[in-house]
Formats: sequence, C-alpha cells, structure tokens
Amino acid sequence: MVESTQQTTQVKISVPEEHMMVNLLGSGDELLRTVERSFDSDIHVRGNEITISGSPEETSVVVRLIEELLELVKNGTVVTPDAIDRTLGMLRSSGGDDGERPAEVLTHDILSSRGRTIRPKTLNQKRYVDAIDRHTVVFGIGPAGTGKTYLAMAKAVKALQNKQVNRIILTRPAVEAGERLGFLPGTLYEKIDPYLRPLYDALHDMLSPESIPKLMSAGTIEVAPLAYMRGRTLNDSFIILDEAQNTSPEQMKMFLTRLGFGSKIVVTGDVTQVDLPDGTSSGLRTIENILYGIDDIGFCRLSSTDVVRHKLVSAIVDAYGRYDKQQNGSQGARGRSAIRSGGTGTSG
Repeated sequence: MVESTQQTTQVKISVPEEHMMVNLLGSGDELLRTVERSFDSDIHVRGNEITISGSPEETSVVVRLIEELLELVKNGTVVTPDAIDRTLGMLRSSGGDDGERPAEVLTHDILSSRGRTIRPKTLNQKRYVDAIDRHTVVFGIGPAGTGKTYLAMAKAVKALQNKQVNRIILTRPAVEAGERLGFLPGTLYEKIDPYLRPLYDALHDMLSPESIPKLMSAGTIEVAPLAYMRGRTLNDSFIILDEAQNTSPEQMKMFLTRLGFGSKIVVTGDVTQVDLPDGTSSGLRTIENILYGIDDIGFCRLSSTDVVRHKLVSAIVDAYGRYDKQQNGSQGARGRSAIRSGGTGTSG
C-alpha cells in the first residue's frame, strides 16, 4: 500500500513468514538499524509489516533494498551488514535498471570449498566473472582488494574440478618494490617465494592443504615466476598472470603468445601501483590500446567501490586517486606556464 503527499510517501511491506522477518531484521534488530542508518526515512516494524515514510525518491530505494534482502533470505543467504551495504551500493550506483538485481549478484556461486562459498560481492565483480566465462582472454584491472586475482583463481579451480582444463598455471613477474632479488638470502626458489606467496595463500582457501602439494608435484597446479613462461605453449590450461602492471610491453607480448588450444588466460593488475624501474613502461597500461576490438578478448575495470577488504581500503584508494589527480593537474599547469614563459620570453 502506498500513500503520498507532496513531500512524503508512505509504503507498507508485508513479510509473509515470521522466520523471514527474523532473518531480515537480525539479532536484536541489528540489521534493521543498519538499514535505518543509511536513510533519513522513518522505518517502523509492527508484526509482519514494515512501514517506510519519507521522500518519494528515498522511499523507493528503501523498498527496493528490502525486496532484495527478502530475496536473499528466500535463497537461504545469511543477511549481514556487509550484504546490506553491498546491496545498497549496487542500487544507488546503477539505479537497479540494468537488468541485474543485487540479489542475483550476491547469490551467484563461483566455487564451494571447505565449508564456504565464493561469490562476487559487487556488480562489477559479477561482470568480471561473467567475462571470464565468455572470453578466452580477460584483463581485470583495478585497485588492491577488488578480488581480481581471488575470483580468477576460484574460476580456475572450478574449471579444473569440472575437467574443462587439465592444469592451472599461476604466474607473476618477480619485480620488487624497493628490493632486488640478488640481495635476498637463499636459493632462487627461496628468493622468488615471497612474490608467489599470495597465490599460494589463495589456493589454500580453495583447496584442502594436503591436496595442494600432490597437485603441484603432478604438475596439475604450477606456480612460477613469469620468466619461466618463455618458450612454452600452454594447452588445456587456465593461466593467470597476477600483478601484470609490473610487466614490460615485451613481457606482456611474450606471455599472451603462450596461449595454446583449450586454454584460458586471465591477466590482473593495478596500473596505479607500478614497481618497474623509471623509464620502463608498463605492459598493462598499453595493452588495451593494442588489443582493443579483437574478438574473444575482454577488459573489465574495477574501482574503489568494488574493494572487499576493510572499508578504509576503499577510502585510501580514493584518497590516493584524488592526490594523483591533483599532482598531475599541478604538473600540467606548471608545464603550460613554462611553455607560455618560453614563448613570450626575450633573449638577453
């Protein structure tokens, strides 16, 4: 039921089952308070009825949020404050009119393993995993914490389990931020291990720890630095290149041309965190201009709104983005000033 005046709209939603209302409101109405903090509208619960009063625009968003949360409850998904924030973010960013409901995104199972299910948490993450399904080569570009590598690895493990590929190959360039391999102690493998450790950590989230050494010794899973890919043709494989912003254009070309029959490549990286020496361009920064328009190659961009780590990570990413924009703007202004000075100066 909807009642409207010029300033306010009142909407009533009836929840059909008591247990759905309990799961929707949360323990001690925790989830209800999370929703209330996000809006200026008045939200009241009485029995199995939720009444929302506020501006027409905001009331519409509250209603759609509750409808999406009810859909999550129906699907057996535990509603959490984070799920509410994610759902609301999708509704506000897209208007919800792009054909993909937040409830569909948050219940899209990629991989179930070790008692947990890996799912996308944002609309862009859903589009990213869909692109991996549709294309042979996919580039996932975005800041730290957006799930680029983690989701790609979940898709790789799923493809291996479904026998769509015979092996998984995980690789990264061994480029260091402020250190050089030669100064690190140990053998070559011990020197390289810190660069590959994040890939091992993700594997341990998705496979039983005792199975990983067996799969690696059998060659079913290979974790190796990028230099080890040279000269190979990789057939029937799911290949992930992580931290691709630290490849040179030549290394990127070398890697992409390893693609063999029955294989899939996912390249991930953050073009704002390049650790290459000064004067070396990033292969990830130039690749879209080179490959744009080629069939079966997809580019997916993620942003700070897709960060799934601590909320501060998203704020930090945005702050650095603003700082870099200001720095580039001031440098551009100084350059233009120098050009004007040079053009109007007089010789002594």
